[in-house]
Amino acid sequence: MKLTLEGIKKDRDAFLAAGYRLPAFDYSQVAENTQKRPVWIHFGAGNIFKAFQANVLQTLLNEGVMDTGLIAAEGYDYEIIEKSSRPHDNLSILATLKADNTVEKTVVGSIMRSYVLDSKNQAEFSALKRIFSSPSLQMASFTITEKGYSLTDAKGRLLSAVSEDFASGPQTPDSYLGKVVSLLYARYLNGKLPIAMVSMDNCSHNGDKLYAAVTAYADAWCDKGLAEAGFSAYVRNPLSVSFPWTMIDKITPRPDARVEALLKEDGLEELDPVVTSKNTYIAPFVNAEECEYLVIEDSFPNGRPPLDKGGIIFTDRETVDKVEKMKVCTCLNPLHTTLAIFGCLLGYTLISQEMKNPLLKKLVEQIGYKEGLPVVVDPGIIEPKAFIDEVVNVRIPNPFLPDTPQRIATDTSQKLAIRFGETIKAYEKNPSLDTADLKYIPLVFAGWLRYLMGVDDQGSPFALSPDPLLESVTPYVSGFSLGQAQPDLSALDGLLANEKIFGVDLTANGMDGLVKKYFSEMLKCPGAVNNVLEKYVQ
Repeated sequence: MKLTLEGIKKDRDAFLAAGYRLPAFDYSQVAENTQKRPVWIHFGAGNIFKAFQANVLQTLLNEGVMDTGLIAAEGYDYEIIEKSSRPHDNLSILATLKADNTVEKTVVGSIMRSYVLDSKNQAEFSALKRIFSSPSLQMASFTITEKGYSLTDAKGRLLSAVSEDFASGPQTPDSYLGKVVSLLYARYLNGKLPIAMVSMDNCSHNGDKLYAAVTAYADAWCDKGLAEAGFSAYVRNPLSVSFPWTMIDKITPRPDARVEALLKEDGLEELDPVVTSKNTYIAPFVNAEECEYLVIEDSFPNGRPPLDKGGIIFTDRETVDKVEKMKVCTCLNPLHTTLAIFGCLLGYTLISQEMKNPLLKKLVEQIGYKEGLPVVVDPGIIEPKAFIDEVVNVRIPNPFLPDTPQRIATDTSQKLAIRFGETIKAYEKNPSLDTADLKYIPLVFAGWLRYLMGVDDQGSPFALSPDPLLESVTPYVSGFSLGQAQPDLSALDGLLANEKIFGVDLTANGMDGLVKKYFSEMLKCPGAVNNVLEKYVQ
């Protein structure tokens, strides 16, 4: 059995006998329709896109709700297209890992064409310009990670590729978003056609990040006379180009070897993952949890595909913001970060295993239900307590979801302000609440300080997960070691006062004392982290 169009046709009975759901639409007709009147193009065809958006569209194609498929493009790592997508005719396998120990296997075939977003590849770039010049195109969506929207480095300086693109114009840009804006300029030149530019990345107010980047390119080109003067106004007019906010939620870990083995046992061939020259780990299959949420601001100047019939929620901007804050600030992300920090310290390699530890389970429950839920604003379309219930009882404990604390601990310095700082701010603003009642969020902060030492609870060194601020934050804990009797905790003051990291100045609101107390107790001896959890998590 091979994952190609010919393979699923030739071995259809074998796929079905092995329990695979196959595309149930007229592929050749949908491909023809997509070529003639494209509706949706997506940039960044990674795991979550294949597991979520592409599968939703396949459902709508199977049901006859839609008759055009997806177009995928990749502007950073072209080998994703060349070595994974095209050899499998843009098909992928979605292994949905359910909490009841079953695996639902789906061959996803809603992507009709895939392209490399390379302005120096005339054939590919011209094809993408034709797509962007089509009046039927309603949406360009993105999952390129939050870093993909940044035009500057950590010191606020323009990235070299961005600076060069600002100076050279829209003909052959090299930066990712420079190439996207060049395509948008082609749409402008073809009649100022309307379109929605939809970031579906997991970051706050993602539409604003995309808007800021697009308008920066447009302004630079217009100011230098490299683009028509009206282009800047075009991208700023929401009746022409919109940048909706979205909230996306679906746990999609890196393709797992156990899932690969399962698929090979079914008789599938040529499933070996590929590591590209840019260190992207790709496979022709994705594994993901069953739960999924995508909430999109309903701002589409050229109409929109009926994705609501596939479970995607369209609403107003205010509601998207409430849902995003509910998830990121209280109901999921803080719990994940808590487990990531203590999981690394306590030697866990799977998030789901941590939920078998009654102390860790109780800790995330206290952070979610006791400390976070009182300040959540109910968005009206998803009930906050029910959302936490699902997270704590179904999603995180799912033993078949191969997610690791080490992966989630990535970029923790960038996450604490949103995932915990916003709750502290809400307590400060609410006269009926007192930040002195927060006992578990400070415990997480102390755990992160202890994590930065790169030594686990048994005294063994471990590798810190990637984080852009490691070089600047680890010196604050470099003078501490296990077994210190009376550590000088004043060394932490500069870090604890950093509002960019914690969202608030912990030395100003008095929370630093509790953080220092927890941290000092975690230093007493090997096993002290676990002892602190036993002492305070009641």
